[in-house]
Amino acid sequence: MTERTTDKLAGGAPNDPVPFGDYVLFGLIARGGMAEVYRARRAGDERGKLLAIKVMRPQLAREARFVDMFHREGQLALVLRNRCIVETVEVGNFEGRHYIAMEYIGGRDLTQVLRRCQETQQRVPVPHAVYIAARIAEGLHFAHTLVDGEGRPLNIVNRDVSPSNIRLSYDGDVKLLDFGIAQALMKFTSEIGVLKGKFSYMSPEQIRGMPLDARTDVFSTGIILHEMLTTEKLFRGDTEFALMEKVRKAEVPPPSTFNRRVTPELDAVVAKALARDVADRYQSAAALSAALDGLIASYRFDPKELRQLIRQLFRKEYSKELEETSQSADPRSEPELMTPSEAPAPPAPAPAPAAPPPIVSEPAPPAPPPAAIAAPPPPAPPASPGADDGDRPRGFWGSLFKRKR
Repeated sequence: MTERTTDKLAGGAPNDPVPFGDYVLFGLIARGGMAEVYRARRAGDERGKLLAIKVMRPQLAREARFVDMFHREGQLALVLRNRCIVETVEVGNFEGRHYIAMEYIGGRDLTQVLRRCQETQQRVPVPHAVYIAARIAEGLHFAHTLVDGEGRPLNIVNRDVSPSNIRLSYDGDVKLLDFGIAQALMKFTSEIGVLKGKFSYMSPEQIRGMPLDARTDVFSTGIILHEMLTTEKLFRGDTEFALMEKVRKAEVPPPSTFNRRVTPELDAVVAKALARDVADRYQSAAALSAALDGLIASYRFDPKELRQLIRQLFRKEYSKELEETSQSADPRSEPELMTPSEAPAPPAPAPAPAAPPPIVSEPAPPAPPPAAIAAPPPPAPPASPGADDGDRPRGFWGSLFKRKR
């Protein structure tokens, strides 16, 4: 790798974009153990279509095998075109920085939604949880059954279905993130934190290191559904070994134990998705999706209700999103940035200043993924700070928000 990959990337800002290859960056929007994500747009795109550019962290790019997996799996992501999977536009490398360009989904990930529900002393409503899980299963089924140009199954298994990889947009869409590189991430070592926090969403056979098929993703979807319904972490342990033992045993209490709004029919769907033996589970994500969609009909749920929930939970963030995206999407906000090597020379010298200087500070990242959510923010509700709410959800998610000492 070149030395310049160790330099800090100037990520720009909504009103101060910076060039990055064929793109312009409008600021950091997320940071994780693997990569940083920036709001972006193609240089010169007069339509102002926004994208998300995921840039691999320089220290990981030193691992040639991981770079290879990153690009191979990114190429796979290019063929995953489904309404429930984030669309990948390009996989590339600019000046030693490896990136994936994806459609931009303004919204929050499911981890952030669960956290905000806990902060505001509420749950994800049952119909919304059922709808979200149904869409996750729909996207998974599309990937599971994908074939190549000659009709041969690609046998794709995500292996990393977790709340941090589920994006809920402000428009009410449900999208699976990073599907194409999930297998690459799970093959990499845990020393960089890839696997940390992921054991809670694995299936018993995955923990055992057994061969995996689509049914492991069904199990992970069941875990997410259980946690949305209960606001409780399903599998947890004081040590990594204790946690893995819990997953191996797969002893699952019915969601109605924690939430009386959960019907016996929904309890049964969750139990089947979370069956310890793969033969007792739903045999495909499509079967799980169909079972959940059958329940949605009884709730008379309108998908617009999910849009309303996300916008209501994140009023300030949604307002800021509208402001920043309108700024970033305006082609006039792109000052003389079409230049890397291929842009034509301007017809006449421009009196305006040259490209903007590198940004010396970055916006604070949004809420961290599950691996990092052990550091609790102070509680948000205006009621007495330390009060214990008897019939409100408690347990793991509640403990995340106790005031720091």
